Formats: sequence, structure tokens, C-alpha cells
Amino acid sequence: MNRFKALVGLALILITSAAFAQNYDEKLVTKYTLPDMLTTLNGKKVKRKDVWEHTRRLELLKLFEDNVYGQMPQDFDSIKYQITHLDNSAMGGKAVLKEIDIKVFRQQQSVGIHLVMFTPLHARQASPLFLLINNRGKNNMDPSRISKTEFWPAEQVIDSGYATAVFHVSDLAPDRKESYANGVLRLYPEQLKAPNGMKAIGAWAWGASRVMDYLQTDKSVDAKKVAIVGHSRGGKAALWLMAQDRRFAMCFASCSGNTGAALTRRRFGETIEKINTTFPYWFCDNYKKYNNNEDDLPVDQHMLIALSAPRPVYTTNATKDKWADPSGSYMAIKAAEPVYELYGIKSALDASLPPANKPALQPPLGYHLREGIHDLTAYDWDKFIRFAHNYYQKQ
Repeated sequence: MNRFKALVGLALILITSAAFAQNYDEKLVTKYTLPDMLTTLNGKKVKRKDVWEHTRRLELLKLFEDNVYGQMPQDFDSIKYQITHLDNSAMGGKAVLKEIDIKVFRQQQSVGIHLVMFTPLHARQASPLFLLINNRGKNNMDPSRISKTEFWPAEQVIDSGYATAVFHVSDLAPDRKESYANGVLRLYPEQLKAPNGMKAIGAWAWGASRVMDYLQTDKSVDAKKVAIVGHSRGGKAALWLMAQDRRFAMCFASCSGNTGAALTRRRFGETIEKINTTFPYWFCDNYKKYNNNEDDLPVDQHMLIALSAPRPVYTTNATKDKWADPSGSYMAIKAAEPVYELYGIKSALDASLPPANKPALQPPLGYHLREGIHDLTAYDWDKFIRFAHNYYQKQ
């Protein structure tokens, strides 16, 4: 019996692998047409940034809210901050460690966000900051720095002259179908019933905005120079956050794939149907209407990236992570260029996907394809820091 089960399991693995291999073949990408980013719903061509700002941008935000990510509720009764731990000689005397509890109240319910933050000890002025959405183990955000990982290399960031902070997605919406509502959505139960209601990805983005609320009160941080960083599903949330909250200065989305930086209509690697089947609690219920029906979706991910304009966006992929569609991700960020041009900002991206380990580090749009697997590494962080430095130097 055990041998039979093993053979069945092996057969399933082979079938699944074959299906994935087929989905990784560029020859199987069928012809598609991207929705026009610069034509309003009433057919008007967008040729000026004021028309983009006041008309087309608002249309696209609404289309993404109603069809993909769900609404982003803004109301709450109050928010409180408490510093629970302060160490003025962290990292061997290089940094100040603060642990902050952020508590948000609405309709007799509350949700708490635990923030771990390091700022350079001897900074002469308020520091620019990288805020990470942590969708992996809490060991990656160890304030004691006994546990150190490349996923959040706080020392590397501090040594580069930047501050850095991190919060965990489980504080906002546990990344599980059975319990994702046990967080922010207790404050907004009406969202669970709405076809365009916020779900887990939106909750994580909402939480990053509440962290920004705190950062604006902390004099050690330059709140006008806060970059959001997210990997994989965290990258999806980071891109959606940038579209919603224009207080963030720039975005770094690592290997974010489907419903992140990759073009949906390519149906390459992860598709809408696959993501909605595996993670039905990430996006609004309306998104399920586009399972195996991508061409009817009124938006695609180049439009999401464009919603960050004129602020910089940097996306990444890895050579062994075809599931996240490197080619489709690069096509999307390239296709966002016309909106930046409305602001008089020219992109320096090459016409086609660059080779591995040849990063494009000039704002406003950056990209790299890293050798390796689906991950967030010290290599990625090094390029994020260099890109941010290139941008802030010009400010």
C-alpha cells in the first residue's frame, strides 16, 4: 500500500511538473492586447498629467479596487503608538533600536501592529527608511539580531546610511484561508461581504499605511523618504500600497509575479485561476470572475505600476523563478513608461529584458534579473540601496 501511494504521489508530481513546464514555454503565450492606459473610460486620450491625475488615474484606481484588490477603507476611530523597547546602542553601537506597538481602533474593535525599527545612531538628520512587509518567518525580523537573514539584512541597510523597519503580515491578516479575517477585517467586517471587499493583500497594504502614520511622528525618520519593500505576495501588497498611499516615496517589489508586477494576459507561470484557487482569500471576490478569463479584465499590471508615477518603482525577478514570469514583469514596467513621460520623466530601461545580474539602477524605473531562486537576498537589497541613492541624490 505504501509503495502504491508513493507511485501515485510520484505520478502526480510528474503530471504537475509537465503542466508547469508547458506553462513556462514562451511559444505557448497566445496573442493578447493590453488595455490602453492612456484612454479614459469615455474615450478621451490622455496627453497631459493633469488629465491623468484628475481623471484616468482615479478611473484605474477604481477599476483595480472593484476587480482585483478590493476597497481600501480609510476610516477608523483612533490610532495609538507605544514604544515598548528602546536600545540606543544596538548593532554594537551603530544603531538605535525601537520596537513600537501601533494600535488602531474602530467600532469597539482593535488591531495591533508590531514594528521593529533601526535608525543610524550618528545620523546628522532624519534618515530615509526602507519599510519591509515580512511575509515569511518572524525570525527574519529578530530585534536582538541573534537571528540574521538576508531577507531583512538590517545591518547592511544601516551600514549604507539608511534606516529600516519591518512588520509581519500576520498582524494584519494571517496568511491562511481559515484565519485571514482575524486581523484588520475585524475592524471592517462589511468588507467580507462585499464583492469588491478588501481581503488579505489589501489588509497588508492597509497596515503599511498605518505604519506610515507612525513614521510621520518620529523625528529620527524622514517620512518623505520612506520606501516600501515586499517580496512575492508582499511585493503584490507593496505595489498596491504605492497606488493607494502617495506618502511613500518609492517601491521595491521582489519576484512579485501574478497580480504583482507581471502582465496577467500572458498567462505565463501563475495565472489568475491558479492564484485564486490556491489563495482565494488574497483578492476581492470579483477577481474570481476572471479565472481563465484574463482578456475581460479591464486592467493589467502595467497600469498598477503606472499608478505610482511620478514616484520610482523597482521590480526584480530570479532566473530559476519562471513562475513569477520575468519577461512579463519586465514588459509591464516598460509599458508603464508613457505615464512617467507625462511628468517629463524619461526612463532609462532597455527595450528588452536585461541579462542576469545586469541591473538597471537609474530612476524612475529600475529592474534586475538575479541568478537564483524565488527569494529576497543581500544582492537584491544592495541594488535597492543603490537605486534609492541614485534617486535621492537628484532631489
